[in-house]
Amino acid sequence: MTLDTVGHAEQTPDVELPWKALGLKEDEYQRVREILGRRPTGAELAMYSVMWSEHCSYKSSKVHLKQFGAKAPQTDALLVGIGENAGVVDVGEGYAVTFKVESHNHPSYVEPYQGAATGVGGIVRDIIAMGARPVAVVDPLRMGAADHPDTKRVLPGVVAGIGGYGNCLGLPNIGGELVFDACYQGNPLVNAGAIGVMRHEDIHLAKASGAGNKVILYGARTGGDGIGGASILASETFDATKPSKRPAVQVGDPFQEKLLIECTLEAFAEKLVVGIQDLGAAGLSCATSELASNGSGGMRVELDDVPLRDSTLSPEEILMSESQERMCAVVEPAKVERFLAICEKWDVIATVVGEVTDGNRLEIFWHGEKIVDVDPRTVAHEGPTYDRPYARPSWQDALQADDANRLPRPDTGDELRAQALRVLSSPNVASKAWVTDQYDRFVQGNTVLAQPEDAGMIRVNEETGLGVAIATDGNGRYTKLDPYTGAQLALAEAYRNVAATGAKPLAISDCLNFGSPEDPDVMWQFVEAVRGLADGCLQLGTPVTGGNVSLYNQTGEAAIHPTPVVAVLGVIDDVARRTPMAFGDEGHLLYLLGETREEFGGSVWSQVVHDHLGGLPPAVDLERERLLGEILISASRDGMVDAAHDLSDGGLLAAVTESCLRGGHGARLVVPDGLSAFTFLLSESAGRALVAVPRSEELRFTDMCGARGLPAVRVGVVDGDALEVQGEFSIPLTELGEAHESAIPGLLA
Repeated sequence: MTLDTVGHAEQTPDVELPWKALGLKEDEYQRVREILGRRPTGAELAMYSVMWSEHCSYKSSKVHLKQFGAKAPQTDALLVGIGENAGVVDVGEGYAVTFKVESHNHPSYVEPYQGAATGVGGIVRDIIAMGARPVAVVDPLRMGAADHPDTKRVLPGVVAGIGGYGNCLGLPNIGGELVFDACYQGNPLVNAGAIGVMRHEDIHLAKASGAGNKVILYGARTGGDGIGGASILASETFDATKPSKRPAVQVGDPFQEKLLIECTLEAFAEKLVVGIQDLGAAGLSCATSELASNGSGGMRVELDDVPLRDSTLSPEEILMSESQERMCAVVEPAKVERFLAICEKWDVIATVVGEVTDGNRLEIFWHGEKIVDVDPRTVAHEGPTYDRPYARPSWQDALQADDANRLPRPDTGDELRAQALRVLSSPNVASKAWVTDQYDRFVQGNTVLAQPEDAGMIRVNEETGLGVAIATDGNGRYTKLDPYTGAQLALAEAYRNVAATGAKPLAISDCLNFGSPEDPDVMWQFVEAVRGLADGCLQLGTPVTGGNVSLYNQTGEAAIHPTPVVAVLGVIDDVARRTPMAFGDEGHLLYLLGETREEFGGSVWSQVVHDHLGGLPPAVDLERERLLGEILISASRDGMVDAAHDLSDGGLLAAVTESCLRGGHGARLVVPDGLSAFTFLLSESAGRALVAVPRSEELRFTDMCGARGLPAVRVGVVDGDALEVQGEFSIPLTELGEAHESAIPGLLA
């Protein structure tokens, strides 16, 4: 068989190549030919196909994602923004924190364990590539109906994969979510996030500069697993029975990744690395083209020198392989020997596979023959850009007119009690301990808050107590009803969760999960959600540092609910001043902060009791969210509150139940004037929190709220061994605990 070299491609312009099978459109393939002035070689086609995939190129979304830059709030905290492996923010005392959330949705449906495990591995390598030591992970998850047989296949595998990989790395899993909805049945969402810590001077970027500098591939050998996996698979829809493309899902080895982490950090500490890139989606195609594109010259790569697990791999397969636990570093010639020695110390395979050149071409050779000769920018950064058509769906008005506020409500205290228990035992409100107990939340000894707290919190400096908090949130039901508002509600909830712990929100990362961009209805949802998030971040002063777009999440014609997931990172001067959610002492007074309105569109109550989705989601007032955050942070810092819990899914009922069970104390509630007991307990109005205030601090706390114009109503007291709503019902903590904690284990038994 003739090797398809650049020279051969020039001499055989009419050779048919499998561009369609690799996911390219006909016009995209013709554009590749125009860029090169000839047909591509097989190796070049492999590179363009994976790098121009939706997953890698953002070709349907980047025209709208520009808003995150155009509307970015001015802040001194942002050190590295959109465009690098992960964003970096200044948290004080010379420390920087990098964080990011990404998706591994489609691979996790095909092979739940490895799909989820390698999602964790990939996001951790993004953190390492910035120069940071990873310190924690989070896992926002969306599954199909809790009682569906396939959920019992996917969820346990996903949780085992996340726990198995993260636990082996020794990284605490401090936050995340688990949401069930039938819309995710064929497309579960497995989003993974990670946080890393470094000094300001240790930040590293993905660029190959300095002619003569060596390109070193190090980590695991390259195999046939995951060839085109995340990049092509995540750019296609599923049909009713299977993905339309089903490449092998990557296989992870967390112990190899742990060695890779330590090896990389030691090389950083000795200032051996000029530029670095992890090998994730699109593998070597991505690492070489992005390093060269971001640098000041070109690159020459000898593909024969890539260490292989399978000697039968073709050059195209080597370039497309997404084998895990691999990284690519650019090192000055004088420092190569020391870099390789460090790799050998950590038992990490490392090989010089190329060098930076003074040209502007990426050239790759195989058996001495040139098989790739491209401008790396055309591969990495100048792919197709689509401004796809979008329009408000014809069904949107009818959906919003189907008002959830008109649904029948309980007439008596007994009926309200029964419906309260149904809500508390529903999978989306019930305890997620079945999941979180499989994760090590406290390894490394710096975790100060973890699930089920409002936000996870990690100590950064043991001497001063400096720490960071992170929360991830999103509500596909709200976003289906109104994408603009739904995205802002996701931002507001994550912001509120961070503030509830006493940390000041600084910045966000996002993971935007949507259906097919080729559907104008879906594209409208995406455009509105991005607009809402960009506007919200500008108003709250929290810039978007980076993130991920996951499209084509649908089975046949049925798309998932539009699901923007937002991760908010915050900083706290001293973690000793954090505020937990548990009611700690009897006699503390319960105050409800914010305004409660008749807002049930997209609520848990409407879903659980009536199987209904319609109306409008709760209204968003971002200035009120900012004020609430300031009050919660000040109260935490000054010791005015003993516990705080945001109100979101399940309303006050869910919040007070979780705080009671977490602390082992009951609560007596009094319905405020002007509200029904039903609305008081189950409304999902935004901009609210429940706090427990020591009696000695009541006057100081209420004066602060009054002076700043935040509604604060005393609604009860921490007391007894039951949740009592005066004049309505009482539920013993034992019964509450049984309803709340047995639901998910019962479904998965």
